[in-house]
Amino acid sequence: MPIDALPILIVGGAGYIGSHMVLTLQQAGYTPIVLDNLVKGHGDAVRSAGLIVGTMQDEHLLEQLFSQHRFAAVMHFASFIEVGESVKNPLKYYENNVAASLILLKKMIQHNVRSFIFSSTAAVYGEPEYTPIDEHHPIRPINPYGRSKAMIEQILQDLVVGHELNFASLRYFNAAGADPQGHLGERHEPESHLIPLVLQVAQGKKEHITIHGRDYPTKDGTCIRDYIHVTDLCGAHLLALQALFDGEQQLIANLGTGRGYSVQEVIDVAKKVTQCPIATITGPRRSGDPAILVANPHFAMERLGWIPHYSDLETIIQHAWNFVSR
Repeated sequence: MPIDALPILIVGGAGYIGSHMVLTLQQAGYTPIVLDNLVKGHGDAVRSAGLIVGTMQDEHLLEQLFSQHRFAAVMHFASFIEVGESVKNPLKYYENNVAASLILLKKMIQHNVRSFIFSSTAAVYGEPEYTPIDEHHPIRPINPYGRSKAMIEQILQDLVVGHELNFASLRYFNAAGADPQGHLGERHEPESHLIPLVLQVAQGKKEHITIHGRDYPTKDGTCIRDYIHVTDLCGAHLLALQALFDGEQQLIANLGTGRGYSVQEVIDVAKKVTQCPIATITGPRRSGDPAILVANPHFAMERLGWIPHYSDLETIIQHAWNFVSR
């Protein structure tokens, strides 16, 4: 149960995953307060939660927030996430994903807020040595985005010892889908994720979807990925939050289903759900795209009692289609 319904600070709470987390917290009886600069997020996605427009870099604003509210915890969804952009502009990623996060963490420690949930990524693993990937897999990120997340994970482990900060770092595989009630969904600008791009073709907003490589060692030659419904993802965060409140010091867990779907399977299921034609063209492989990326989610399931409810591919695509068709 919530700790006296104390507020939870959601940094990046107007973005895709952050806004779904706000809704999940509200449904569980918490009081989320959102800090977001709205560069990538949408103010209307916050709905009835309190929204403060600003950034983690603004120490004066953070001081005001932490002085005015007795936060029970902080959740961090405010990282930049585009791998290609991180290669072209690494400084942007280190400034926001690392330096700004340090400002936030320092302010937490100054105000004795000890529970922190970090939105991490499977990109910390780099090229997989084996699959499904468990939490014991070596950490070898191959791009600035993945390295920025791995840096924060290491910093958090140091803060457990040096400052008694408790944290959960949740490594996402492929977050997808939309709120089952249709209130929230994916609205990246520009969009880079496969399922919403496929649905844009079904809507007639794009002429085709490009399949980057059909010669991988998979059953149909296209890459295989592990898709996790955004609502199930947020459910894991809620369980991790309770674990911190119950005394867990550090928790690092993969969030995926353990089942992979190929790019071609995503397109085929989208055709079935939308009843629309989806044209494809074949492009070259993208550098750094492994053939298969699938999670071993057993640790999260065993330690947190987490059970994904919506993460079969057809349900994910149906919920995403319901949202974009509103």
